[in-house]
Amino acid sequence: MVFKRLLGSLGVGGPTVDTVLDPGAARPGGALTGQVHLKGGDADFDIEHITLELVARVEAEHDEGESEGVVAFERFTVGGGFRLGAGEQHGVPFTVTLPWETPVTELYGQGLGIVLGVRTELAVAGAKDKGDLDQLNIAPLPAQEAILEALGQLGFGFKSADLEYGRIGGTGQQLPFYQEIELTPAPQYAHQVNEIEVTFLAHPGGMEVVLEADKRGGLFSGGHDALNRFTVGHHDSRDWNAEVDGWIRQLVEQRAAHGSHGAYGHGSHGAYGHGDPYPGHGDGGHHGHGDHHGGHHRSGPGMGTVVAAGAAGLAVGVVGGMVAAEVVDEVGDFFEGEEEDEG
Repeated sequence: MVFKRLLGSLGVGGPTVDTVLDPGAARPGGALTGQVHLKGGDADFDIEHITLELVARVEAEHDEGESEGVVAFERFTVGGGFRLGAGEQHGVPFTVTLPWETPVTELYGQGLGIVLGVRTELAVAGAKDKGDLDQLNIAPLPAQEAILEALGQLGFGFKSADLEYGRIGGTGQQLPFYQEIELTPAPQYAHQVNEIEVTFLAHPGGMEVVLEADKRGGLFSGGHDALNRFTVGHHDSRDWNAEVDGWIRQLVEQRAAHGSHGAYGHGSHGAYGHGDPYPGHGDGGHHGHGDHHGGHHRSGPGMGTVVAAGAAGLAVGVVGGMVAAEVVDEVGDFFEGEEEDEG
């Protein structure tokens, strides 16, 4: 993607832009570094500002079903206020801090099917053009990786991951969407739930872990989801296998005890108890009968990527060489489609 895009709103002969992110995956709350390369056009141009925009492909559920769209969730101005001479090449290095809730796109170096991008916007002589789109790769924080590793060792398998538009009531969620990592149940829980969904909501002081167990019995059976929330520190040292197994056990038991009574209804507008916004792990993160999962709906099967659970935890596996290719194709199609739309 080296200077191949002419900035459409500036016309042929305008400057071109190519943003290059430094190699390797970034992490939520960490630094994203790289350089914006500019190449002057046929005349001198005043570069008013260079802005990086973080974008994500997000699913939205509504009465008519599901739809997908692109959501911008952060913007950074990284340069501007200079004249770019005709034909001149100019580099603008940048370091920006990613939001703590930035979704994880890979685990153990393997893609999860989550699509994030960095879009570069150039403002020149009063005109703005989104001139470049680059894939953004995000690795998990240590606590996120430890929890996923524990789930894998307990026998859970990766099913899919997606980004859902909306908010989880009663949490400290900041972004307009949240990530769900959907897992197939470990054998000891397979008779009780179809899947477990994990959402991480990180913040500077730690992280909320939201666990949801789906309803058994089908879409129209009247069953309900159970949901619990737990809080961990970024550098906690715990017996994660025992800790996470306790979380799951409590979630499943809670669902069995209260699910049929509608304590965790879909589309409810309640929230967790306001008196304890960040419950510690000492109370197990348990919430009483009146708690609800405000405005949240469980999504259906996603990409269908299979992650084999084993000694290495949730290590990404491939079924017949097809699944991983589907993920790569879909990610690639997203960026190619964006270029065609903007070209």
